[in-house]
Amino acid sequence: MTKKRALITGITGQDGAYLAQLLLEKGYDVFGVVRRSSHAGIFDHRLKWLGIASDVEIFDGNLTDLSSLLRIVEDTKPDEVYNLAAQSFVAASWQQPLLTGQVTGLGAAAMLESIRTRQPQARFYQASTSEMFGLIQEPVQSETTPFYPRSPYGVAKLYAHWMTVNYRESFGLHASSGILFNHESPLRGTEFVTRKVTDGVARIKLGLAKELRLGNIDVRRDWGHAKDYVRAMWLMMQQEKPDDYVIATGRTTTVRDMCAIAFEHVGLVADDYITIDPALFRPAEVEVLLGNPEKAKRVLGWSAEIPLETMIREMVDADLARLRVTV
Repeated sequence: MTKKRALITGITGQDGAYLAQLLLEKGYDVFGVVRRSSHAGIFDHRLKWLGIASDVEIFDGNLTDLSSLLRIVEDTKPDEVYNLAAQSFVAASWQQPLLTGQVTGLGAAAMLESIRTRQPQARFYQASTSEMFGLIQEPVQSETTPFYPRSPYGVAKLYAHWMTVNYRESFGLHASSGILFNHESPLRGTEFVTRKVTDGVARIKLGLAKELRLGNIDVRRDWGHAKDYVRAMWLMMQQEKPDDYVIATGRTTTVRDMCAIAFEHVGLVADDYITIDPALFRPAEVEVLLGNPEKAKRVLGWSAEIPLETMIREMVDADLARLRVTV
């Protein structure tokens, strides 16, 4: 039996690494697209952390360079393409709105065009985001909730999302979008609030820091574990009909309560260490996000399995282990 071939953009990110691990476990040949970086020695640290760096084949490419994507698609001839690459840090999108649009928005269109012209039978997954809902138009967001993005990142992702729909309807591509709500793990970058919290808690516990500086800790998010969410991506690619799905836990929690879980895990009280810094507030905040995963449960047979509390404790433990090595 011929092994399936998967191409992942953003393979060195949190989702890309977990997805690569899942696909390798399922017997795929896995290829990744990585942009040229001066950090040659550490770019694949997440793949190394999972012990799979030597099991995937990496290609130099960039979502802003169509020629590189065409070459990679021709060379790998993938059965499935997962577009996870993006400028994905929401706060940075206000400082770099044009770059965010080029990579996160137009980059997805370039990937779609590469598939259309070189490998039209391939199945395509687009990493959409709950940030597209932004100023929420319904208290619980589903596939039919109107979008109202509140950041350049959300706007760029919305363009990519609708281009995926357009290529599906215009050219018959098997192109699906996963509207993923917040999902975290020990592989999350330290610029994101969950990892900022767990890393900060670990540093305070080890005596390396005395406070944790945060912005608006009363915003609410629907948080799940990245390992659960990449499983949903794969399930979308196995469906006969392409479609769009909200992937969420159906539970919303404040940053404040998430902090309490992390500090309690190491025997500390969050209020003793948190400092609110107005400079960390967003120019336009998304106050609440809460997803309805009913369609994913009904069609894909998917549901989140790892609770928020378990995920946060896992992240704190991983950060404690990392920091103890460097102390």
